[in-house]
Amino acid sequence: MFGCSLRSCALGLARALRPALGSSLRLAPALRPTHSLSDADIDSFILEKNLLPRITAASQGGNIAKSGLRCIVFDHQGHFQKIPSVEERVQLMNSRDLLPRDLRKIDKGYDDIVPSILIRENSILLSILHIRALIKADSVVLFNYDGSYSNKEFIKSLSEKLRNDSHDKLHYEVRALEAIFIDALDNLNSEMRVHVSIVNGILKELEDEVDLAKLKYLLMVSKRLQQFQQKATLIRDLIDELLDQDDELAELYLTEKMEGLPRSTHDHQEVELLLESYSLHCDAIVQTVENSISDVKTTEEIINIILDSNRNDLMLLGLRFSAGLMSFGSILFPAAVYGMNLQNFFEQNSLLFSLVIASSCLGAFLLFRGAIKKLTRLKKIQIMKP
Repeated sequence: MFGCSLRSCALGLARALRPALGSSLRLAPALRPTHSLSDADIDSFILEKNLLPRITAASQGGNIAKSGLRCIVFDHQGHFQKIPSVEERVQLMNSRDLLPRDLRKIDKGYDDIVPSILIRENSILLSILHIRALIKADSVVLFNYDGSYSNKEFIKSLSEKLRNDSHDKLHYEVRALEAIFIDALDNLNSEMRVHVSIVNGILKELEDEVDLAKLKYLLMVSKRLQQFQQKATLIRDLIDELLDQDDELAELYLTEKMEGLPRSTHDHQEVELLLESYSLHCDAIVQTVENSISDVKTTEEIINIILDSNRNDLMLLGLRFSAGLMSFGSILFPAAVYGMNLQNFFEQNSLLFSLVIASSCLGAFLLFRGAIKKLTRLKKIQIMKP
């Protein structure tokens, strides 16, 4: 049936390309056959020489290409085994009861900022920060193991938690969830401390001196802090949404479902208390980050006020210079009048020269004083007019 659909699709494309290919065949006399080409011959030529091999190769490309995921498998006793070779996707889906859409959550080349917890009938698929895990009642599978120090420490802590050396009464899957959330929140807490320390340092330096380089660095740090806030908020919202769903909390007990004794909808005290503690811890991280963001915004507002004040002072200084030049220009007017060399009675009286100079200076002073008073009146911020 699939081959027939491919052939019908190819025939449809062949009929669409028939005019162009027919004209190209007619323009090639050396390749022209002795009899005329019919429509069926053109369709067969396109199908066999061009379209059908490409469509067939594209349909078989998914079967030929082999892509997989690195994973570590933990058994019910906490012992883990690293898979040295890359496990194929089809084999992974068949052996772990995964759906094809689940692989999109697992196989991502970057740390997905959106966390997710998918609860299946016999498994829990979890994606938080760098952790991609599949939890069952008797096994845990970690995907995309990169061998870093943080992953090694997480694998060690997860193995100790699954071994249950302290003889905890929690079920296997609940202990796995606890170890995963502990590692995720520890990473969040460590990253939060780094961001907060950097922000506090740059804010302290800006109190001493406002520099352009420091302002640019503050902008970069502020963007990273906002991204981290978004990541921590999404994890907190995920835990809160899970706490609001009683049926999903009861579905987390995979061991009892495997034994044929599923929990009732309201019987999930252990998981609820566990998730509430993690929700409070994550909320504390979010509040700390929000306080740092608020400090950054407050500092930015103060810096903007200082810069606006300095800009206003420069504008007022320019206006004072303009008022002084205008006053000085009023003195030049009598000099220009005397420079016209016209006969007048002022030249015959020696006292009039001193009188003109005195009156010009007095007029310039009064003009400058009036301009300064006007600028001072404009500078004052009056909340209420008398």
